[in-house]
Amino acid sequence: MTFNILIVDDSLSMRAVIKKIIGISGIRTDKCYEAQNGREALEVLAGNWVDIILSDINMPEMNGIEFLKALRSDQLFKEIPVVFISTEANSERIKEATLLGARGFLKKPFVPEELRKLLYEVLGLSNEGEYGDNDQISEEMDF
Repeated sequence: MTFNILIVDDSLSMRAVIKKIIGISGIRTDKCYEAQNGREALEVLAGNWVDIILSDINMPEMNGIEFLKALRSDQLFKEIPVVFISTEANSERIKEATLLGARGFLKKPFVPEELRKLLYEVLGLSNEGEYGDNDQISEEMDF
């Protein structure tokens, strides 16, 4: 299975780092979209489906918390898992994001293994990068 991922961060270099880590993590991707802020991310979502969103919190125009609120109020996007990757370590901000439905939080700077582990967990991948229990699925299908 492949995944479509949206990376939302106002830093071009941070988006590149995250994209590179995803590439070497073993997660199979189809499309990896990018946006500079929450407003741009909503524009990307208007024309594309994504399986997971990795977002910064502190961004101009529409920050990560505002973006998450907009997602959760939209019937089509409210179930997309959102993981925050941010320098913001304020426990109140993390609690707010969690209450709004964020599925994970990773503090910058981070090591690649931390991001890989968090992505595998949120996407439901095994330690080998496989989605679910493939043997069980094939045994249950009778066609």
